[in-house]
Amino acid sequence: MDKIMPASWKESTKPHLFCPGCGHGIVMRHLGNVIDEMKIQRDVTLGIDIGCSLLSWNLFDVDTIQTHHGRTTPTMVGYKQVKEDRIAIAYMGDGGGYAIGLQSMVHAAYRNNPITVIVVNNENYAMTGGQASPTSPVGMVTATSPSGKSAEFGTGFHAPEMIAGIADKKAFIARGTVTNPIQMAALIKKAIECQKGGNFAMIEILAMCPTNWKTSAKQSFEMLKEMEILYPQGEFKTGKPETEQK
Repeated sequence: MDKIMPASWKESTKPHLFCPGCGHGIVMRHLGNVIDEMKIQRDVTLGIDIGCSLLSWNLFDVDTIQTHHGRTTPTMVGYKQVKEDRIAIAYMGDGGGYAIGLQSMVHAAYRNNPITVIVVNNENYAMTGGQASPTSPVGMVTATSPSGKSAEFGTGFHAPEMIAGIADKKAFIARGTVTNPIQMAALIKKAIECQKGGNFAMIEILAMCPTNWKTSAKQSFEMLKEMEILYPQGEFKTGKPETEQK
């Protein structure tokens, strides 16, 4: 089974609970691979938000905390203050990270709290029926924008770019996508290494949501390509002195 799934996954809970075609499963697979590679399974505590991320409550064989919606970041900040030797990972969707939870993330970045935040951006509130979220682009049809999202509600929230502007110079801020798993895994590893160095790290990962997008597999990847244009991938803050950043 080691060759089929990460050793840090809990075999007895598979298959996972995410919808068929959901991007969360891909992210979780590579997070598991990174945990295995870094040999930190017994050092990790995973905090998960209310939303689709809660479906990972029994996915890993690591200590796991489920929080209230939008409260994953402050919960893991508090946990890390008490358990300094643990690796605290806060896992959430774009709703929990950029709507109800944005204030907490901004201040965690500003204070340079040593946690790793992973935000999966699928441009909607997926768990509750596919309502428009801060990252939904103009014109996107959702449960709360049946005629397409109006520009008056924002053109798509670019959180990593904003967070990079207020985060400590030693923080790591980046965006990846499930269509580039090698880059995604590298970003996750860098985000964990940044925390181990005593600094804040946040990565956004673009992912598909075929259930609420109402798309086929081909259509899902076509829509994801459009997301990748709207939300550029890369490192916005590398955790290195500015003279070393590219």
